[in-house]
Amino acid sequence: MSSLLSKLDHAIEQLGQVSAIAKARHQFHVLDICGRVLGQENGIEALCMRMPALQEAGIFQGTDWAEPEYLLANLVPDTLAYAEKNTVVLDCLSQLRMLAIVDGQLSTTRVSPADARQFLAKVLSLNLSWVMGFSDESSRIRLGSLAPAISELYRYLLAHLGYETILSELVDEVWRVLTQRPIQVNPIKTMINHISILVSQEQIQLGDAKLGIDRLVSALYGPTQGCYDDPGLPAYCERLSAMDTNSLQQEAMGFARAMHDVGLVSDYHATFLRWLLENDQPDVLPTALGLSNTGLDCLVTYRQLVHTLIQEAVHPQTAQAIYGLAMMLERGVLFDAPVAPSLWRQINLTLHPDVANALSLAFGDHLPARVHLLAGVMSVLGQPLGVAQGNNPTCQSARAISMWAYNDPDYLLNSIVQVACNNNLRMHFEGQTLDSSTLLQGLSQSLPIDTDPVSVALVPHLDKLYIEMGRLCVGRQEDPHKWINPEFHGWYVGREFMIAVDVQTGMLKAFDQFIERFYSRYHPYYNGNIPVIHPQPVGIAVTNSQGVFVGWHAITLIRIALDQDSIMRVYFYNPNNDSGQDWGHDVVVSTQGKGEQYGEASLPFEQFLSRLYLYHDDSIAVGTSAELPDDAIGRIKQLALDSWAKDRYVASASPAAAAPPH
Repeated sequence: MSSLLSKLDHAIEQLGQVSAIAKARHQFHVLDICGRVLGQENGIEALCMRMPALQEAGIFQGTDWAEPEYLLANLVPDTLAYAEKNTVVLDCLSQLRMLAIVDGQLSTTRVSPADARQFLAKVLSLNLSWVMGFSDESSRIRLGSLAPAISELYRYLLAHLGYETILSELVDEVWRVLTQRPIQVNPIKTMINHISILVSQEQIQLGDAKLGIDRLVSALYGPTQGCYDDPGLPAYCERLSAMDTNSLQQEAMGFARAMHDVGLVSDYHATFLRWLLENDQPDVLPTALGLSNTGLDCLVTYRQLVHTLIQEAVHPQTAQAIYGLAMMLERGVLFDAPVAPSLWRQINLTLHPDVANALSLAFGDHLPARVHLLAGVMSVLGQPLGVAQGNNPTCQSARAISMWAYNDPDYLLNSIVQVACNNNLRMHFEGQTLDSSTLLQGLSQSLPIDTDPVSVALVPHLDKLYIEMGRLCVGRQEDPHKWINPEFHGWYVGREFMIAVDVQTGMLKAFDQFIERFYSRYHPYYNGNIPVIHPQPVGIAVTNSQGVFVGWHAITLIRIALDQDSIMRVYFYNPNNDSGQDWGHDVVVSTQGKGEQYGEASLPFEQFLSRLYLYHDDSIAVGTSAELPDDAIGRIKQLALDSWAKDRYVASASPAAAAPPH
């Protein structure tokens, strides 16, 4: 990074020397370099050191950020959501300027250190999704590689200001994300670790956040009577050796209750399960996993396999896989005949060196890479809707892994073995064999190390195969997903393809018929009460909180059902890290409280259809269809025309607007 910093220092010097008239052009150049520095390791620290020089050179001169005393924290979320990259970088520098004032690095009578601290605290509380590292699809598309850098900046600010600054808001955000049951919980555990350190300081006033904090901290560091004081793993093992059968059952219930209540698994839980097997106490396992009759039947039937999975894959470093194991048993996945032998095969894999290196890079080398992969397999099979794409443009690949885990686990396990052993994944497209090892890079420019182990191994290969299938569709004059989705995802994808836009022009095409068909084929009141049998890949037009079109995005339609208020809702899987999003004009995606199962997002049927632009259907019509309500088509069409479809009657619409989702 030294050469980049040298360029920045030279650019700052030039900025300070030019006239006011030439300032804007040089500011643009400095901001471009600052944006690149921001994404580098230790880049934020480097920019902090240069804040006095940047301020003196006039980086804010002539902009809306020129007078810091008039800045409003409430405007920062909109800047991050809608502004172009250099404006976002300028806003980031403005926040570093405030931090420099707090630290005494910059001195000004216009803003006191106390005022600067208060401003930054408000900014952090308004941008908690960035603090957690969960940017939405809109931000990821628009900001690209800058998105993870912004998250790193906010965590940097939080570390400097102190977690007590936004403690209550942060705890609420942690709970909101946990209700979606993500597989990758390392950012959340890091936050809870900081919170636990903070609450150990008696001078901190916890207020209304106390109950939520206690539940989070105890779930990780003291979920049972035997480890409530966080004694350390060796000491805990000694305590277990002194416990009678009743005490062990109490421990098991405590672990299960905390795991299922919060969605996080304590390192002590992993130690407990291993101790049970090592000390011939397997009868306590069902209680420790919190199993219902279904899960218990699965455990009893496949006892040796489950014990081996625990012995091989469950360690304090992979404790979160226990939740995946429990949910895998609850789903009854092992009763699918090929799954159990496939897992036996998975246990004994010897990984290809490149795959092992990738997993070690993502999860460390304290445990063998095959252990992390096996733990990841358990998590994905147990939590198919917990798969996330991370900060990577790979929603298609994440969706494929989720769909296979949900609907075709045998195929997923076979794909994992291909990649794990051969560093290659073979698929077929219209009779042509495709080998990922022979293909060029896909959409993602780097290894997706911020995802689960299965995604780390599979996504680079799926990404390349998906792009190659698209290349083979070039020139067909229709959206390539008509052919890609059935080949990429599986036989159960509907062979009839419906799209709301013309690929060549980006204009709406037979939109009324598009709406009518989805309504008549998927709404239970109008399709003869036929449920969604297999999850279906669909495409949505992503809009921001103002209802403005951002881009296309791949999701999975899971089911359609009434919620507790008798509202018909579409329940779907979104491969984003956080499915709770505001798509504008009161179209706000729900993730809890509306009948959602863990990992699902939902919208009322007509709101969902107003953002839908691509779906699949079968030509077979089963059941007696009913006549559609007279005004439904008009309502849905207007919701679309008020948002993403607003300009799609204009003849000058760009063909690029109809590019496939990524």
